[in-house]
Amino acid sequence: MKKIMVSLLFFMATLSVSAQLDDKGLILKLLEDQRQAWNRGDLVDYMQGYSKSDSLLFVGKNGPQYGWETTLTNYRKSYPDKKTMGFLSFDIKEVRMISDDHAFVLGAWHLKREKDDPKGYFTLIIKKIRGEWKVIADHSS
Repeated sequence: MKKIMVSLLFFMATLSVSAQLDDKGLILKLLEDQRQAWNRGDLVDYMQGYSKSDSLLFVGKNGPQYGWETTLTNYRKSYPDKKTMGFLSFDIKEVRMISDDHAFVLGAWHLKREKDDPKGYFTLIIKKIRGEWKVIADHSS
């Protein structure tokens, strides 16, 4: 009986670690999909990585703003065309699972544009919603 219990506990721990690795991979894919959409100049597709909710929180240079539509509108104002969007790259520093359905992401962003190369950092809270990982809070500087 003791061997069965130890085996069962080991199996459950292995499943938990495996699920976390799969979730981290899905989160990294979400970010890569966003990066590719940005580099195509497609803000609407880029925004698919965010929770389409009025409670979506985006904190940038103008302070906290709420809502998916507000975030898209602000992106359109700041990046009205492909030239201003430039070429985006990410350097993901950490993906930390907070719970089974929440993760914290720390990363750096860099835009390569014709006349400048802005860069900064971001922290994200990502939540699994109906089986899909979505950004629910973004603090970018």
